[in-house]
Amino acid sequence: MAERTCGAASRTWALAAVALLGALGAAWAGDAPRDVRRPKKLIATGWDLDFDTAWLREHAPQMQQRPFDGLVIKVVGRSDDGKPVPVRETFSRTPWKAEWFDRAVEDLKACGFRRFTDNFVQIGANPGDVDWFDDAGWRAIVDHCRIAARVARRSGARGILFDPEPYTAPHAQFSWAAQPGHGRHTFDEYAAKARERGRACLQAMAEEHPDLVLFCYFMNSVVASAAGRADPRPVLAGQGYGLLPAFVDGWLDAAPPAVTFVDGCEHAYRFNSRADFLEAANRIRGACQELVSPENRAKYRAQVQVSFGIYLDAHVNPPTSPWYIDGRGGPRVDRLRANVCDALGVADEYVWIYGEKYRWWPTPNKGVGAESWNDVLPGAEDALRWARDPDAYGRFKIEAAAKAGTLANAARNGDFASDKAATETGAEVAWRKDGPPAGWSAWQDEKSKGTLVWDREAGAAGKGAARAAGVSNGCFLQKVAAKPGQRWAVRALRRVRGTGRASVLVRWQDADQRWTAEDRDRPFFCEGAAGEWGEIFGVVEVPEGAGFLVLLLAVHDQASADDLAWFDDVAAYALD
Repeated sequence: MAERTCGAASRTWALAAVALLGALGAAWAGDAPRDVRRPKKLIATGWDLDFDTAWLREHAPQMQQRPFDGLVIKVVGRSDDGKPVPVRETFSRTPWKAEWFDRAVEDLKACGFRRFTDNFVQIGANPGDVDWFDDAGWRAIVDHCRIAARVARRSGARGILFDPEPYTAPHAQFSWAAQPGHGRHTFDEYAAKARERGRACLQAMAEEHPDLVLFCYFMNSVVASAAGRADPRPVLAGQGYGLLPAFVDGWLDAAPPAVTFVDGCEHAYRFNSRADFLEAANRIRGACQELVSPENRAKYRAQVQVSFGIYLDAHVNPPTSPWYIDGRGGPRVDRLRANVCDALGVADEYVWIYGEKYRWWPTPNKGVGAESWNDVLPGAEDALRWARDPDAYGRFKIEAAAKAGTLANAARNGDFASDKAATETGAEVAWRKDGPPAGWSAWQDEKSKGTLVWDREAGAAGKGAARAAGVSNGCFLQKVAAKPGQRWAVRALRRVRGTGRASVLVRWQDADQRWTAEDRDRPFFCEGAAGEWGEIFGVVEVPEGAGFLVLLLAVHDQASADDLAWFDDVAAYALD
């Protein structure tokens, strides 16, 4: 097929692509299977999570069916007289007792979280009416931080979610102008105190939870406009979060190496391109470190992660809303998928998904509509599944289609059981003696002197397989009609005997059967033992300009005719 459908330049691309696939496989040869990817996780937060731990305990099994890796949890304790004590009201002078929150810890332990591996106990800068110079008040706040970290550690939570926003008017903990002693102390004096208090809070939390992740809806990203100046203080003094960088500086003073900070960049609510996320990440990693003291900048670079907030409401609000994201010519759910993909691609580890009007699960919050996010934005859950883990999304969709009886394999004669098969045009072709399986063509480098044939007796079920022997660089090929934007799952079984490797490469041709989008070629490997049948699996998205998905069952580095590789049960499933 390669010779029939490609010119000399295209054949060169094919050779280069298959050779590159071999080099990639060689780089990992002999290594034990391992996952070297940076973990990327979706954290759920929003109005539909406005419930206590007893409610969470009841509904946790149902909630874990959603495509999230963790929740922002609102913990409510009970005082000696039975009154509720919300942990999120951390910045208050009212003393707490650690045992007031023991019942909540037991609730969280009983949830039996499996999918939700990264949960965060929420604290907040409210009511925020304690002046930074109030020593007694800050002793209470530091103790509240210690108790919150204790709850997080004992319940198995990954850490603390800190919300700096002032919800209780007129107090604003990080505004110099809002402080009771504003007339008596300069901005610099308040900043020094804020750093001191931040140091004490972090020290208390780290003592309780030594490998704490302190996740913030925003850190210095909220005042990034003050960076890039010889002296940022005049700008910070007039901003509502002007004292936050000093508080963060105190955190860094006390932070042991195992503590991680996350700047959640809430400003991302209206981001609608990869460039938006990249620019913000560059700002957080670069300019925003100028807002902490020079001695803490190395620690900032090492321990502060970039994250982003995705605002679901902005993807369903009307154009008249100030919080609106348009579809850029396509369905708005596609923008949600693209934005979450871009956010996860740029973020260090976490992206948080925030919604107000609708729900993912049952909630007692009467301010949330009865409709789910899937009702008002069809495909929203699939969009998150794809962005979070394309492979898991592919398996999820395959399983669902199989249960519904709608699973269709677009690969022709993928089980290699027949001596006849259709081409991509529908014409039936028969197997030719000593040739590749019906419906498949074969290619190998001119220096490769092996054979690529149909083995009628082999296969995982003994019904036939594609077999390569003595091939130093070659492949079986088949192309499948595909449309730009479609998502596909590709699956195959492979077995190897002797030297050499077998893998699958997905490439692209345009409507005129010319190779295209070479930068979007996708190689897939099997981590199983070479002598046994093992699965190769992966998912792809069809690039612009492509008209065909091309499957290459690739073989490399076989030294002699005694070195064999088989492929069986090849499948290509359109996922949407």
